[in-house]
Amino acid sequence: MQTITLAQGSGGASTNELIQNVFLKHLGTSFVSYGEDAGVFHANGGLALSTDSFVITPIFFPGGDIGKLSVCGSSNDVAMMGAKPEFISLGFILEEGFSMQELESIVCSIATELSNTNIKILSADTKVVPKGSADKIFINTTCIGHIIKPNISSKALRPNDVIILSAGIGAHGASIFAIREGIELESHLSSDCAQLYPMLEPLFLSNLNLHTLRDATRGGLAAVLNEWAQDAQVCIEIDEAKILVDERVWGVCEILGLEATQLANEGVCVLGVARENADEVCALLRAHSLGAQACVIGEVLDSGQVGARVVLKNQWGGKRFMEYPQGELLPRIC
Repeated sequence: MQTITLAQGSGGASTNELIQNVFLKHLGTSFVSYGEDAGVFHANGGLALSTDSFVITPIFFPGGDIGKLSVCGSSNDVAMMGAKPEFISLGFILEEGFSMQELESIVCSIATELSNTNIKILSADTKVVPKGSADKIFINTTCIGHIIKPNISSKALRPNDVIILSAGIGAHGASIFAIREGIELESHLSSDCAQLYPMLEPLFLSNLNLHTLRDATRGGLAAVLNEWAQDAQVCIEIDEAKILVDERVWGVCEILGLEATQLANEGVCVLGVARENADEVCALLRAHSLGAQACVIGEVLDSGQVGARVVLKNQWGGKRFMEYPQGELLPRIC
């Protein structure tokens, strides 16, 4: 079985062979200008840029792998600013001895995701480190896109806005937890890893009042809502019964004593929109498969006596605070 060698990170013939036989074989058509020190692109108007590093373990999981995740993660971060993801840079840290077959599978996943939304590669880099200096493969991505829907910000959230959730929460975090803990589930559970821009594009092209947008990754829904409450100095009240949680995710939560609202997602977003536009926003989201279950889960209130907090209201009218996640719930989730 072929594996990665230190020579393939030296910059010589072995490096070139790796680039030609693996990376360019699958990603060549996505490069803007291969062979140069930097890619060149022309920009008009506002741009959004996001950099992220992916160190997830395991690198292959139900619903995706580290390659798919690296594209979706950075693409989604750019989309959360009302922008269309257009260009990406890729940096690979490979451990000596890493399987060439697994690397090629990961690169194929990257190629598929890039082609799904026509994202082009501006620049890429590969380094190989001695065995034991990394864990198989780490990927760094930087994504750039033109802003279509300007002025989206957590600070733009205001009283009388409503909170919309695009889909059920916790699938990514629960699936990774289940793998690591060796939990056998009767029904299949997979990560929700997906690019969100195709679902959001009609909303960006509309005249609807979208104030705030965030993908609920590390820290999950609880982290997003608490950050918004603090940034905008408002109280967010959520109807607990309206939060969508798949029964398989609930199962993992019950076994391990987890809160679904704190589990990571990689294909779910939360929106803060003007109340009068809520129905139209939900309709646009539901027109796409990723947003088929989109619904209003709460509202934004003046901070009042409660302060800038998130309040969770149960079906009997009782209320409690949705706390900000503390500590590291699950390291290397993305």
